[in-house]
Amino acid sequence: MYAVLETGSKQYRVAAGDTVEIERLKAEAGQTVTFDRVLLLNNEGKVTVGSPTVTGATVAADVVAHTRGEKKLTFKMKRRKGYHKSIGHRQELTVVKITAINTAATTDTTDTAATTATTTDTAATAASTADTAPAATTAASA
Repeated sequence: MYAVLETGSKQYRVAAGDTVEIERLKAEAGQTVTFDRVLLLNNEGKVTVGSPTVTGATVAADVVAHTRGEKKLTFKMKRRKGYHKSIGHRQELTVVKITAINTAATTDTTDTAATTATTTDTAATAASTADTAPAATTAASA
């Protein structure tokens, strides 16, 4: 089973037991974090794609450590002007270990029951409207 989740405006394909470096989170090392922006679930070949997210699906992870990424260097220069400068950047990262991928199996049955109840109510309303409509027409013609 794997999932595609979104955090820090990036998407990651994760499975239980994976260790992932993501953008810095406001959680201490050792805490448990829950990601609810799950975009896709694959459960033994059964793929569920959200629009935009899968309803009720979450990914649980433990924060392992906070680190910094490699240094990216940028060099700016204007020719013949004597202008040049170097700029560096290191991204703040959080290392998380995925512990579980939770699906929304229980909410699917509730939604089906609610849909069935709504369909039954709509049919009953239509039948009662049909019974009263011809009587009103007959009274108007007499």
